[in-house]
Amino acid sequence: MDEVIRMQKDTVNTHIRHESKKNWKGVYDTFVPDERAFYDVVPFNARYSGFSGVKDFYEVANASFPDFQIDVWGEYDVPGCSVREVTISGTHQGDWCGIPGTGRHIRFHLAGFFLFGTGDDAGTLLAERIYFDNDTIMRQIRGEMGSSAIKDFSHVDTHNITAVHQKVT
Repeated sequence: MDEVIRMQKDTVNTHIRHESKKNWKGVYDTFVPDERAFYDVVPFNARYSGFSGVKDFYEVANASFPDFQIDVWGEYDVPGCSVREVTISGTHQGDWCGIPGTGRHIRFHLAGFFLFGTGDDAGTLLAERIYFDNDTIMRQIRGEMGSSAIKDFSHVDTHNITAVHQKVT
């Protein structure tokens, strides 16, 4: 089990590093290169199916926020699934939910679930499933809220629930 977790962590770290560098081939190489792959965007009730669907998702996201950066502040791993809590920041430069690029800076929290295969595919992504509050993004895009209003959780020790509870209350 420790070896599976290590492989998953390595894959997720590589995946996120390539996303931040916009090395799309490196990102795609972390997925199974066939029709089993998919990308779920839960707030939109959307699934990008197959390896080509995964590529389609990244094309859309990169066109909307081409300078996006990822700050990981929570990591959780069990065999078959790794979860990362992150803060995404970037500039709205392309269409997002029907709104053309505004040049406004956005910042939002996202939970990403990385789903892995088994056997020979134990260290390879079958899917990524993301959860975020799109209203927070839309309010920033429309200028109703500044990106600085989003709290920074990177200093919270997410491995110690007592510390998290004390910060929240």
